[in-house]
Amino acid sequence: MFPLQRGRRLRVNESIRSLVRETTLSPSDFMFPMFITEGENVKVEIPSMVGIYRRSIDLTVEEVKEIFALGIRAVNIYVKVDESLKDNTGKEAWNPNGLMQQAIKAIKAACPEMIVMPDVALDPYSIYGHDGILENGDIANDATNEALVKMAVSHAQAGADFVAPSDMMDGRVLRLRQGLDAAGFSNVGIMSYSAKYASAFYGPFRDALDSAPKDNKSNTEPVEVPKDKKTYQMDYANRIEAIKEALMDVEEGADMVMVKPGIAYLDIVREVKNAVNVPVTVFHVSGEYAMIKAASERGWLDHDKIMMEQLMCIKRAGASLISTYFAKEAAILLNK
Repeated sequence: MFPLQRGRRLRVNESIRSLVRETTLSPSDFMFPMFITEGENVKVEIPSMVGIYRRSIDLTVEEVKEIFALGIRAVNIYVKVDESLKDNTGKEAWNPNGLMQQAIKAIKAACPEMIVMPDVALDPYSIYGHDGILENGDIANDATNEALVKMAVSHAQAGADFVAPSDMMDGRVLRLRQGLDAAGFSNVGIMSYSAKYASAFYGPFRDALDSAPKDNKSNTEPVEVPKDKKTYQMDYANRIEAIKEALMDVEEGADMVMVKPGIAYLDIVREVKNAVNVPVTVFHVSGEYAMIKAASERGWLDHDKIMMEQLMCIKRAGASLISTYFAKEAAILLNK
């Protein structure tokens, strides 16, 4: 029998398609990652991330006000630390007068309703570019956790709404939760990078912060430095491990979990979404951003159509929040 059901009846025109659309996007679905640098009135474009800048705090505040007016309600902030402040302990990370702490205070003072989620990891502060403290040629998990607690508490003291540990140390969510609670910050949330893969898609981000692993040439004695971050970030061949990591983080007190990268990992997003009972954030990372920019500059892809399709696909896969460098551009389109 000829089919009585015709799927095309629900696709006849845009009005009908909009009535039955299963997934929608709004500016409040986005979090904007922002890079902050020292100085005043400083705005430096990142060569591998067209349209993305390292800004001084004063210009960061102006940008925050602008994106808040567009409907974006969260920022994930990172700092470019002066080389003179870097060491193996990362102690500048919990300096109460450090660049990150000053930035949090300034953003919250200028735009109190903006949700500020500072990055918690030592790589911007490390002479070796690693997310933790180097000991005997490896990253010392538990010593790093103690440093991360100091860092997170200093962020909370500055006014952060959430802390966002991106380091992938074992047990760090529990240590952060205990540390924040002990310091009187039980209402400060944790958005954990639970399934953060050792991905080649991070290249432009590492350009932005100079956070790639590297030897310290100033040492008088040779130091063995791991050449990559594969001993703590996840193997991209693994799926079940991502579910385990997310469940462990929720058990330890994470209020949100993250999958990173985005488009190449949508199967993981759906698996994690099905497994946890907290919101799932997805990081649409720098390499994914850079590829769209490069291809559209050459006329190979329609920039806005590809941008919106990818963001919609991330949301469809199960994202409650999308951290994306396209946040501002997408919000402008959605507001038209």
